[in-house]
Amino acid sequence: MASHQENRGVIFSGMRPTGPLHLGNYLGALQNWVGLQQDYDCIYCAVDIHALTTIETSEESAQIQPNIQAMVLDWLAAGIDPQRSIVFVQSHVPEVMTLHALLSMVTPMGWLLRVPTFKEKVRQMDETEESVNYGLVGYPVLQTADIILYKADTVPVGQDQVPHLELAREIVRRFNNRYGDTFPEPQAKLTEDPLIVGLDGRQKMSKSLDNHLELAATPEETARRVMTAFTDPQRITRDIPGRPEVCNVYSLHKILSPANEVSAVYDECTTAQRGCVDCKRHLASSINNYLEELRERRREYQQRPDYVRDVLADGANRARAIARDTIEEVYQKMGLA
Repeated sequence: MASHQENRGVIFSGMRPTGPLHLGNYLGALQNWVGLQQDYDCIYCAVDIHALTTIETSEESAQIQPNIQAMVLDWLAAGIDPQRSIVFVQSHVPEVMTLHALLSMVTPMGWLLRVPTFKEKVRQMDETEESVNYGLVGYPVLQTADIILYKADTVPVGQDQVPHLELAREIVRRFNNRYGDTFPEPQAKLTEDPLIVGLDGRQKMSKSLDNHLELAATPEETARRVMTAFTDPQRITRDIPGRPEVCNVYSLHKILSPANEVSAVYDECTTAQRGCVDCKRHLASSINNYLEELRERRREYQQRPDYVRDVLADGANRARAIARDTIEEVYQKMGLA
């Protein structure tokens, strides 16, 4: 497979393997990943070790491997090209755990306990800071190791994620100050992260909230789920003019339907010529048209059962070649060689 090119920035990004991706994942991140391949050497990782930080049962752990398979199928179907990008599983490159341990030697505990997402995770898990596992506390250190192990200089993030990357930059600065210039400080590449509200019309699209639309769903399943979507709560009967600006179905039309159809949706809704049921049927058709090629590619890859395995094996080999060199350099800098 193709090697990375000289004089191009190196992107690193990862996703936790939670299974098949949904429309919010695609519009919020995956679509951007595909486009970045044009201008950067991209490294995309299924971060299975990170997933362990919030797993509490062996049954949950048993889902990691099938979830990786399903998620990477979606990546490839969306246009992630393993000829141009390195696609691999985090735990298949054990050097990341070595670097995580070494970085932990230069990372003050206070930095980690102040991370807003740590406090939020503790709250969500209904735990105390004293009772959560170390992996959750050290999550940002492993995240930093993920990035800098491959000397990545750019990380695509939304505005809300910039503080997380700044912590990685602080860890890099501390390491470089102590042991000499070793790692680039990863820069944020701000990306548009549109808020894709779920079918409940209230919260961000999320599998855990069951308000999502899977990319790989059948057209029939997509239509069935779209029909459950909430619309304008004040439009109790069809003869009442609608308010598209407060209707999540309309917000999805604006993203997924052709512009001329969006105008028709708006005009017919505000004049009560179109009912919510018709609007949702129209949206389901738009979504199915939008995802038709992606789903076809996914079906083709599914019919080649070894394809994902081979992509991930090749990606791990290419990632490890970079990782070994980095660890050798780090050992020398830290006096361990």
